[in-house]
Amino acid sequence: MEEGFSTYNEALDWLHGLLRFGQKPGLERMRWMLGQLGHPERRLAFVHVAGTNGKGSTCAYLTQMLQEAGYSVGTFTSPYITDFRERIRYNGALIPQQDLLSLVNEVKPLVELCEHATEHGSPTEFEVITTIAILYYAKVVQPAVVIWETGLGGRLDSTNVVAPLLSVITNVGLDHTDVLGDSIESIAREKAGIIKPGIPVVLGNMLPEALAVMEEAAKKGKSSLYKYGTHYSAEPLDAQLGEQRFRYEGLFRRTASEYRISLNGTHQVYNAALAVMVIDLLREFYSYLLDEEEIAKGLQQTRWPGRLEVVGQKPLILLDGAHNVEGMQALVNSLQALIPAHSRINLLIAGLADKPLAGMAAAWRPLQQQVERVYVTTFDFPRAASAETLLDSFGVAEWNDSKLQLVADWHHFLRTWMSKQEEHQNDVLIVCGSLYFISQVRAIFPITVEEAGE
Repeated sequence: MEEGFSTYNEALDWLHGLLRFGQKPGLERMRWMLGQLGHPERRLAFVHVAGTNGKGSTCAYLTQMLQEAGYSVGTFTSPYITDFRERIRYNGALIPQQDLLSLVNEVKPLVELCEHATEHGSPTEFEVITTIAILYYAKVVQPAVVIWETGLGGRLDSTNVVAPLLSVITNVGLDHTDVLGDSIESIAREKAGIIKPGIPVVLGNMLPEALAVMEEAAKKGKSSLYKYGTHYSAEPLDAQLGEQRFRYEGLFRRTASEYRISLNGTHQVYNAALAVMVIDLLREFYSYLLDEEEIAKGLQQTRWPGRLEVVGQKPLILLDGAHNVEGMQALVNSLQALIPAHSRINLLIAGLADKPLAGMAAAWRPLQQQVERVYVTTFDFPRAASAETLLDSFGVAEWNDSKLQLVADWHHFLRTWMSKQEEHQNDVLIVCGSLYFISQVRAIFPITVEEAGE
């Protein structure tokens, strides 16, 4: 057997060199590896979170509230914004490079054995990262609870090898249709795959056709189902950039509570309410102790980068990882509520070639009058759509040609934009289209890695 790696960068290169997709979907490789390791996942308490949009924010709220109450928390999310190690956190801190290196060295022989000595073939990059996260939490830091976000879908996702305390599904929209199916019902069935027999399920605000699939899956598994609008609800009260208030009512509360959050966008109210309902269930059924003050402080202190995040004040620049039709609609709705009518909105947008780009462009039509210009660009990423493709998508969505402009170099564009403060004092620049794009854009603003998702 080969020697292990001696540096973190070598270990990271090896991880990135593993298959991304391409292997037959299924949990056999995960189950085989975890079996070889003595099933470390059975020693951990998980809250499993799936959904098309809002997973990361919901995980961030849960992490912060639990930490505020003194619990140690592991948080597994994807993708990352600045540093690969953001995907595996403990109490908000990134997994140390040394720990990641030693865990890669521990699983590497297993990955090679799985590839050469079983019928399962080579584990994918995401499967190996998932296994490393489980090992880190089970053997190294041993948190009281792990907030466990799915990568893609649910049923066949690598994370779906755990028996959680609770399953959480934020919503269902048309994304990853090439992998998950091209209807709300088929995507809902994939996400409902995280529902386990007898384990309670908490649902966010979702479309009726998705809800019907969830109800059927919960009934089949005799799992208690907690729904938005029936068992808990949220009412937005007021909002400005950097703060919004909402009223929360829930099955396990005698009276309504009012909370403040710092994340922007009405959709964040619903993500926060979903997280509070999850906390209520953890308190009710699993004896987690969080008082009202800790819940309120946790919600208010939650930060999550690249989600309607203000990175420049003069001129105002917002980053948002909206990367599908529902995400764009949520962003547009939020801007209508947050941005004064006299402000000129400008978009800098780049997307992935496998996304419904024309639908994403069409989502902006309600703001067409207020949008001064749409700057379409591309970025350094294998799946990035060309700027020309994106330009065509806005054409298909019946945008006026005079408002569209192709930008060859987004770095140069942003630097120029920021240097013209006087000219852009009434302008708002929204950068959006892909979290991978946002991660590259965010790197040029002076924000520390530690802030990313604290």
